[in-house]
Amino acid sequence: MKNVGDTLKNTNFKQFFMENTALVTLILLVIVATIIMGTTFLNINNLMNVMFNNAIVGIIALGMTIIIISGGIDLSVGSATAMIGLVALTTINATGSIIIGVLAAFGAGIVMGAFNGILISRFRIPAFIATLGAMIIFRSLSLNFWQGGGMLLGRFGGIVLDIDVMGFLAFSNTRLFTNLFQVGLPLPVLYWIALTILMTLLCKRTALGRHIYAVGSNERAANLSGVKVKNVKVYVYMIAGALVAFAALVEASRLGSMNSATSGNMYELQAIAAVVIGGTAMSGGRGRPANTFFGALTLGVINNVMNLFGVSGFLVGAVQGTVLLLAVLLQRSIVKSEKAY
Repeated sequence: MKNVGDTLKNTNFKQFFMENTALVTLILLVIVATIIMGTTFLNINNLMNVMFNNAIVGIIALGMTIIIISGGIDLSVGSATAMIGLVALTTINATGSIIIGVLAAFGAGIVMGAFNGILISRFRIPAFIATLGAMIIFRSLSLNFWQGGGMLLGRFGGIVLDIDVMGFLAFSNTRLFTNLFQVGLPLPVLYWIALTILMTLLCKRTALGRHIYAVGSNERAANLSGVKVKNVKVYVYMIAGALVAFAALVEASRLGSMNSATSGNMYELQAIAAVVIGGTAMSGGRGRPANTFFGALTLGVINNVMNLFGVSGFLVGAVQGTVLLLAVLLQRSIVKSEKAY
């Protein structure tokens, strides 16, 4: 009986570790950083800033999660973020209406997502190639329409427009509970947490969520079982496009501007890294939005710790890349152990 009990305990621990690798990694990283740096790292103001600085990529990574679970990939999210943000600010400046600007942003994001989904599902173009092409198209169009420059909220050229600038800026720059701690709770952090919960419910509690996992696990079997695979792929990219639009609005509101050349640069790689570190299988069929949340936080903590240590910012990417490779190796070992079991 003792041996059976020990086996069950080991199995339960192994299962927990496999399902929550990102959380375990994040906790260990926080413990090590706290031991080394003490309250310089582990204080509410610093931790809140880490979350605030990673909220935009974290929101984009949630959409990337369901795309990768379905067996796809999206390299266009960075370029899409820039273009959607520019569309939002240009619309607000032209109409004087924040609501119309927000609607334009979500419309653009959903259309861009549908564009990718249709290329992949209807025209059977591999997701890597389709979204690589979309990435180039979106960035090129942004550079062309905005002449390689950007858009500033409430200004056109040297003219100051009659727009409720502060109303739009408040969307990202408002902080709650400032009486409890110095920096307060930034709204983008709340958005990120709320969207993580929403995407978790989508994956766990809806038919679409089950179909996403089915398509990613075995597309042919899903098709034979009655799942409308093509529709599922289009829906996945449209949802991801809406999340990119939300992230673009957060960034445009936070900065009050967007740039066609620099906004959104490397967001696609950071989002993919957060998803992979979160334990989502690149082969599809496995993953959780909540783990992507922890994966994005892991990257943020690494960046923060290196900054506090005074390490060159040029080396941050090298460390994050190393963590990404280790996550992939861990995924591979987990898959092998599951097969052996």
